[in-house]
Amino acid sequence: MLRRIAFAILLSLAPVAAMAQQGPIRVETAWARASAGEAKNGAAYLTLHNTGTAPDKLLSAASPVAGKVELHNHIMVGNVAQMRPVDAIEVSPGSPTVLQPGGLHVMLLDLKAPLKAGQSFPVTLTFERAGKIEANVAVQAIRAPAPTAPRHGHGS
Repeated sequence: MLRRIAFAILLSLAPVAAMAQQGPIRVETAWARASAGEAKNGAAYLTLHNTGTAPDKLLSAASPVAGKVELHNHIMVGNVAQMRPVDAIEVSPGSPTVLQPGGLHVMLLDLKAPLKAGQSFPVTLTFERAGKIEANVAVQAIRAPAPTAPRHGHGS
């Protein structure tokens, strides 16, 4: 009987914990491309929406699929595109922050196993204000185009 009561209490708290964890930050369209051969690095892309009134910053990311995870950006040095780590990614209210190929992204270093199309993996995003948010990253084909982010109309 005591177990049933404890289970009922935990179930009643679950929605509250999920809402508190999300805060004003919503993560959408989290995806990655499958690994090419035995590549040891990969990238995850996603769209962040800040529905609050104060700016926030994505400070770091972590995932069990990689030995190390960093926030990166592509920059042009002369005629050469290079990836560079960034300290944080600004997430402003009212305008989506899109992490995509050729731009900002979550860099997965020292992959523990190749990323395979059809699989998914978790990533924990740590924000300055919103704290930690867990997202599920869907692995697409190697040459998959960026998925289209869902459009949300007023009131949705």
